Amino acid sequence: MLFDTVSALSTFGRRKRTLWLVIGAVAGPAAALLLSYCAFRLHFNLSTAGFIDLLVVVFTALRFGFWEATSSSLIAIGCLDYFFVTPILTFHVADPQNWVTLASFEFTALIVGRLSVQAQSNLRQAVLQRCNAEKLYQLSRSILLLNRQEPPGPQIANLIKKIIDVDAVVIFDSALVRLDTAGTCTSEDEELARNTYLRNTNHDDLELYKWQRVLRLGSTPIGAIVLCGIDLTSLLADAIASLAGAALERARSFDKESRAEAARQTEQLRTTVLDGLAHAFKTPLTVILTCTSGLLEMKTLSPAQAELVELIDEHSTQLDAAATHLLRMAQLESAEIRLRREQVAIPQLIGEILGKCSAQLWGHSVQVRCANQGLAVSGDRELLAMTITELIVNAAKYSSADFPIIVSAEERDNHVVISVHNEGPVIAFEDRELIFERFYRGPATKYGASGSGIGLSFARKTAEAHQGHIWVSSATETGTTFVLSLPATRKEQT
Repeated sequence: MLFDTVSALSTFGRRKRTLWLVIGAVAGPAAALLLSYCAFRLHFNLSTAGFIDLLVVVFTALRFGFWEATSSSLIAIGCLDYFFVTPILTFHVADPQNWVTLASFEFTALIVGRLSVQAQSNLRQAVLQRCNAEKLYQLSRSILLLNRQEPPGPQIANLIKKIIDVDAVVIFDSALVRLDTAGTCTSEDEELARNTYLRNTNHDDLELYKWQRVLRLGSTPIGAIVLCGIDLTSLLADAIASLAGAALERARSFDKESRAEAARQTEQLRTTVLDGLAHAFKTPLTVILTCTSGLLEMKTLSPAQAELVELIDEHSTQLDAAATHLLRMAQLESAEIRLRREQVAIPQLIGEILGKCSAQLWGHSVQVRCANQGLAVSGDRELLAMTITELIVNAAKYSSADFPIIVSAEERDNHVVISVHNEGPVIAFEDRELIFERFYRGPATKYGASGSGIGLSFARKTAEAHQGHIWVSSATETGTTFVLSLPATRKEQT
């Protein structure tokens, strides 16, 4: 349908231009002939008649064009020769000076006609450019007021259709893989927009009045636009494409900003909930631990009762440690924690940890490899103890008791590197960063040992708070090794 409309408009435009050319070709010479005859009847001299004919040539040039003005000038010369150059009413020129006069008139008429046509053309271009500039300015202002709650594509297409006054607009957004249209678009136009993006080339179809442009962010294609309209120019199409591309990217940046803000608020809510839960657990746990400790100290319980109280005390201690863990994690997440820095001897700290978590390591043999007993770091002893404990307990939780857990510490490049090695399930390459995110559990461990998915996240936060790093390497041949690297300080051996 659009193709038929454009073809009909094109045919009508050609007929109109042809008719206009015919009128110009007839009107100019006719006016020169008529005015020359009138000047002859009124007994004007050659100079006056020549000036009148020159005005006819200028008017014809301004109204119709250079070639029409040229034909008018030739007719005007013939009339001047016939009516005003002796011998009168003949085309014979007796005086050579009259040849010079006629030639001068023709040369002047051609020069003035040419300059008139150029001036008229420049005027039309200036008016057109001013009109286009006003439209582009209005379009740019309207694009700034796009509704952020609605998709940008349909809004941009409708604005271009309304303000630029084109027949049809098709916009292809590569990020959303969608087409948005305005006006009388066809399926061919939609396919043309996709192909323009895929080929990454601009094209102008002057016969069908279609303008294809790739939408870019810098040099990167982000979409394509197809414009259909008779009054468009290549320069205007380029400007519209630039505005459309900028509007699409602006909408994407706003969307990313909104998502980032929503994620930040979600994380803040999670941190607040964890902090609240930990505080809510701490008080009753303290009471329970106090009561169990008191009952055990009284030594009045039967062996069965004492065993039950010890079980309660043991698990309450674990729950209290978990609550403390959550509190410190909430502080790390909110960036409110202040490290209680002190000189921490790593070999001694590892020994203390192994003594305290012997119950979690039941059935596993642990090998400690630390040749330098003077390894030390400046950091928060409690946070570092919780982090190393998490790595050791995880190694016991996910590995077989048939293989030892190897805990080693050494100095590399002014860093103390603590590694915990086990022969547990291999961690897939794509999961080696994800396991350090909060609440994430890999497919290989999801249905194995129980866990909350926050321990390794806490370990990374602790490493970052100490300007250190933590990572994991895992392979079937070499097993799984978690590595914690911290800036080293010197501790003299005693």
